[in-house]
Amino acid sequence: MGINRRGFIKIAGLSTLAGLTGKATLGVLAEEEAQQVVQTGEMLKAKRWAMVVDLHKCQQKKGCTACIDACHSVHNVPNFDNPKDEIKWIWKQDFEGAFPSQDHEFLKADIRQSTPVVFCNHCDNPPCVRVCPTQSTWKREDGIVMMDMHRCIGCRYCVVACPYGSRSFNWRDPRPFIKEIDPDFPTRSRGVVEKCNFCADRLARGKIPACVEACEEKALIFGDLEDPESEVRELLRNNITIRRKPSLGTNPEIYYIV
Repeated sequence: MGINRRGFIKIAGLSTLAGLTGKATLGVLAEEEAQQVVQTGEMLKAKRWAMVVDLHKCQQKKGCTACIDACHSVHNVPNFDNPKDEIKWIWKQDFEGAFPSQDHEFLKADIRQSTPVVFCNHCDNPPCVRVCPTQSTWKREDGIVMMDMHRCIGCRYCVVACPYGSRSFNWRDPRPFIKEIDPDFPTRSRGVVEKCNFCADRLARGKIPACVEACEEKALIFGDLEDPESEVRELLRNNITIRRKPSLGTNPEIYYIV
């Protein structure tokens, strides 16, 4: 394992100081460590994190997987090289599959033929949280839906509850299938669920999400939805955007510019 349990708990605790509900591992983080992080001001904070994906920019470089590669690399996502065991935090999906209720024949051709990147929507009303019997998944006050793989018992209730297919289950030990282990993030074991966490571990260290950093086309924009001066709010004011399956009432926090 690239990092021990105590190391993971430190990362999880640091990343949740901005808005943890108290349902996970913050209680074991030493008080002096918490104070040190707050005083240094290294953590990136927001009242409500959200992301905007510009579909036009995202399609400029055909076949580009920079955001996927970066995310999977820093989070030790294994590559089983078969769809049956696939683990994914961020991936590409055809437009009709990603937005089944918003596809129609008169939509712009470049949008209809696009393959938008999709991931956990960090819903404001997440059904996955409600069904988890161990509270291993929970929503922080800043909107990030977290996942504690150490508390997961593998019941997969959250997998069934998520309407976006954003959660993956480890049917096999993933560690032998990680090309190069990043020691800054914990590897997982067989029998647990995992998903995108909006790079909460990186936010705790003052870094933006890996996918945003890796996108050369600047198609992914991350920021505070509650800040009227933030870039995400500026983009939402000046562009037509859609969300995945909004009629379900989950209130996803990923917006796509069309």
